[in-house]
Amino acid sequence: MRVMGVDPGLTRCGLGAVEGRPGAPLSLLSVGVVRTPADDDIGSRLVVIEAEIERWLDEIRPDAVAVERVFAQHNVRTVMGTAQASAVAIVCAARRGLPVALHTPSEVKAAITGNGNADKKQVGTMVTRLLRLDAMPKPADAADALALAICHVWRGGVQHRLADALARARSGGAGPAGSGRTGRPGEVAAGRPDRGGSTR
Repeated sequence: MRVMGVDPGLTRCGLGAVEGRPGAPLSLLSVGVVRTPADDDIGSRLVVIEAEIERWLDEIRPDAVAVERVFAQHNVRTVMGTAQASAVAIVCAARRGLPVALHTPSEVKAAITGNGNADKKQVGTMVTRLLRLDAMPKPADAADALALAICHVWRGGVQHRLADALARARSGGAGPAGSGRTGRPGEVAAGRPDRGGSTR
């Protein structure tokens, strides 16, 4: 299962993609962050985020997209920006017919670390260990995007298999959409992340 994770935000939108299945080692496909200037107007910033997400979807060709579920915070302005970036990611995936999963921060933390109240450093440390990386992905938004993708591989595996079976039944036994792909994308993230998990 190939999953693209999106940690939504206007100033920094984390993107990460992994491949694997429950109970087996995971592989990093790519990781990075889309950045937009805080003094740009909202429309321009969302267009930049949309363009990068579309480019990632073209390169990664994921089976599903996992987006952090927006939750209430004291800073309404931050919540609004996060929700707007989240909506862009959802629309981009839906436009291609890709399933979208929304995971809460505590759900992701619990899946990755076993503790729903883990801090960002603990999440980053576990992401580094699970993907066998030499260094922790930075900034934290990048690590969070990978954590979302990992969480969905683990928790969405059953639903994915059911969807595949249904798709095969409807198509008379043909493989699920997206099968038969070969190779992996190279550098695809804004900021030119490398395959080793670092962001240059």
